[in-house]
Amino acid sequence: MNQGFVYRERIGPGAAGQGLLDYLVGRYRHSDEAVWRARLLRGELDLEGAVARPGDVLRSGQSLVWRRPPWEEPDVPLGWAVLHRDEHLLAVAKPRGLPTVPNGGFLTHTLLHLVHLAAPDAVPLHRLGRGTSGLVLFALTPLARRRVSADWRTSRVEKVYRALARGVPARPDFTIDVPIGPVPHPRLPSVHAASPAGKPAVSHVRRLEARGESSLLEVSIETGRPHQIRIHLAFAGHPLVGDPLYGPGGLPLPEAALPGDPGYRLHAHRLSLDHPATGDRLTLECAPPRELATLYDRGA
Repeated sequence: MNQGFVYRERIGPGAAGQGLLDYLVGRYRHSDEAVWRARLLRGELDLEGAVARPGDVLRSGQSLVWRRPPWEEPDVPLGWAVLHRDEHLLAVAKPRGLPTVPNGGFLTHTLLHLVHLAAPDAVPLHRLGRGTSGLVLFALTPLARRRVSADWRTSRVEKVYRALARGVPARPDFTIDVPIGPVPHPRLPSVHAASPAGKPAVSHVRRLEARGESSLLEVSIETGRPHQIRIHLAFAGHPLVGDPLYGPGGLPLPEAALPGDPGYRLHAHRLSLDHPATGDRLTLECAPPRELATLYDRGA
């Protein structure tokens, strides 16, 4: 049981005139109308400092607060390991299944919470999907946060992943550059997927091993769009083995899985960056799990 959490937001102009209950159901689709009505009747939400009621009508600029009571979080792997630490940077290994940051019912069962127990000032410089294992980099100083974030935006940080994909690509090396942007999803307002109207995204793929009906791939990404590797490989006809969300064309499958649903095989293997204090090139690695390791990795 965690300690509960207080969620705060400011009502935007687009919600002005909308009923509070309709707004909550439409914006936070993880709970239906009956659940949100019960929360309101229990007095868990405040609107502009007063207890909110289901029939309240919203105005732009109002403060909305949900005081979520303590809850039991789903069981997930809670082990993690330090890969590198100096005055400015902390690199850790995240297990598959552990969320990086609070979201979707997870608060203390997250990498961020666990890391903060050892390094309270650590700020994540990126995040991995819940089902993705591997290297996560944290800033320990404002200098590191500022400089590494700037390099991330200009593609100075090299990001290399391991992926287990369906089928065997015809070419040993290829590049995928389909744009990525929000598309409709039946259980959410939207989800990122391949979209002509999306933002540019570039992934470089190298085949490491053919494994019958699947392939072990190395993927380096120039950009960092949400779920980029999952989307791009699905678009190329080689979705990740076990991916419950993305299918042909890099679009959501009809079964309407959620982005955080696990099952796929993806690992953040290596990061190379300029050290924020010295400027020296720093390469960090996290050993892949057995199913994403090559024969050479396993010493065979």
